[in-house]
Amino acid sequence: MEEIKQLILNERENIIKISVSSPLSKNEEFNKITIRPVTIKKKPCFQAERFKNNQVFHLNMTSDEFSAFLAEVFKKYAQIAVFKSGETITFSVSQNGKVKKSLSKNNLKTQNKNAENNRQKEYIFNEGENIPALVDLGVFTPDFKIVKSKYDKFKQINRFIEIVNDAFTNDNNENITILDFGCGKSYLTFIIYYYFAEVKKKNVKIIGYDLKKDVVESCNKIAEKYGYDNLKFVVSDVTKDTLYDEHIDMVISLHACDTATDFALNYAIQKNVKYIFSVPCCQHEINKSIKKGGDFDILLKHGLIKERVSALLTDSIRASVLEDMGYSVDVLEFVDFSHSPKNIMIRAKKTKKESDKNRKQIAELQEKYGFTQTLYDLLRR
Repeated sequence: MEEIKQLILNERENIIKISVSSPLSKNEEFNKITIRPVTIKKKPCFQAERFKNNQVFHLNMTSDEFSAFLAEVFKKYAQIAVFKSGETITFSVSQNGKVKKSLSKNNLKTQNKNAENNRQKEYIFNEGENIPALVDLGVFTPDFKIVKSKYDKFKQINRFIEIVNDAFTNDNNENITILDFGCGKSYLTFIIYYYFAEVKKKNVKIIGYDLKKDVVESCNKIAEKYGYDNLKFVVSDVTKDTLYDEHIDMVISLHACDTATDFALNYAIQKNVKYIFSVPCCQHEINKSIKKGGDFDILLKHGLIKERVSALLTDSIRASVLEDMGYSVDVLEFVDFSHSPKNIMIRAKKTKKESDKNRKQIAELQEKYGFTQTLYDLLRR
């Protein structure tokens, strides 16, 4: 066993992965373990993926911790395969403790030795990039370092860009017009403009709407300062004001409060907008109006559960209505729940013809439980 441990520790730089399998006991917790050398915060470490039924559990270890981990592994598994570039070394352990070593060829190639196992490295935008608008917005310091208190916001920005990037992978349109409802301080509005204008090199026009005059004025000054000529901010209420009335490719609605999300979605539907990205917020409407009346009354018994069920029902109805209006819809986790409870995103793309299949089910639920839901009601007018 010492030979295996020394091989792994001495040739860390050349190892692609280690596969541990064939538990010696039927009661062993993990049926398989995959280990990879990684770099975390510029320090060499090992990362183990431990498989249990259909679940995967991750464990990061320093070299010293990994040595102790190996000692335990050797006691519990009968086969250990060390994958290097072009070669696999397999150690098979018999029941009496004897080790048999075998060599075979493979087509694997060693990855970048200095690759970081830091989620930041997976982002489309990274710390240190010259994105000056993020300095004015307080996300970056003047030397483009992430402000510690804004790290969660930085992660949200990158998560949103990843989702948008995925949606636009096969979109070759050179011109794109975007409306952002409830843009607030516009962290994402600025980064979306930067992404399309500077990264994707498209002719992008964005209008951000918000109710707060001082916020709108501040954002317009930042846009002007950095020469973002096609990025404008307007004081407007989506529930009642007249909005941009020309062709629109994409609508963003992030944390628009309560039924403002429904008005934004309805506007996108009426304008036949191709792409919709919505993260709802403060969903009170169904919670206030729903009444007991059916098989799921047990979910309405306690206030906290009722509130959460009402929020989920609201987003389910929104997604279902969008499907009926010809959209392909995904409901995604926008950010980890530990960072924000407002973590559900509705992503929709216009791809098909309209139907009324889902709205019939919504009507039955509404009749039974007596709730109101603005998007559904707006489309019935």
